[in-house]
Amino acid sequence: MNQAAEFCEAVTTLFEEHRNEENRIPMENYMKNHYPFFGIKAPERKQILAPLLKKYKEITEEERLEAAVLLFEKPERECHYAALAFLEKGIKKAPEHSIDTYKQLLMTKPWWDTVDMIASTLCGGYFFRYEDKLRPFTEEWRESDHLWVRRSSVLHQLKYKEKTDALLLFETIDSLKHEKEFFIEKAIGWALREYSKTDARAVIDYLEREEVRPLSRREGLKWLKSKHPELLEG
Repeated sequence: MNQAAEFCEAVTTLFEEHRNEENRIPMENYMKNHYPFFGIKAPERKQILAPLLKKYKEITEEERLEAAVLLFEKPERECHYAALAFLEKGIKKAPEHSIDTYKQLLMTKPWWDTVDMIASTLCGGYFFRYEDKLRPFTEEWRESDHLWVRRSSVLHQLKYKEKTDALLLFETIDSLKHEKEFFIEKAIGWALREYSKTDARAVIDYLEREEVRPLSRREGLKWLKSKHPELLEG
């Protein structure tokens, strides 16, 4: 058994030992019963994982990616969260082809809770490391027929602040802004809201110039309305 399989086995064994039926049902209900849970809440899950993340910190990046894929094959959602926490530990060493695994995981048992972390943290970190790949992958993914890959394309730069490629962000929003799909509308609003904290004028000008779905507009202006309503007057 290689280290990837060992890590996966160790995670699932520990999670099974900490199974909590009292927590399981409300956790599954919160996630619309898309996936089963062990019933381990985030603080306890992180505490359980901490020793394993330390023990396997010297794992090769190839095995790290393999371990994440193995964990996503498990039914319980906590295994998927563990996979993402493990991948985050290697984000600064991620090999060039890791983006293929990230996309695979975006499309594996997808829901907003895993997709958003993959999109903004893993893919976002990857494109910091491989800057020349941000535009081509974003352009490709925003044309995908897979909802969650399209959502990811809007969220890659969510944490970029002043390093945001604003032209690419607005181009991507332009390509998706007419979709009547809640998770796309919400992602657009989220991306605009976050970027408004860096360049309020750019977001205001964009929304004055372009038509977006009402939900996207509300979400995009939420921070400005709360913190800088004077910028929206007139």
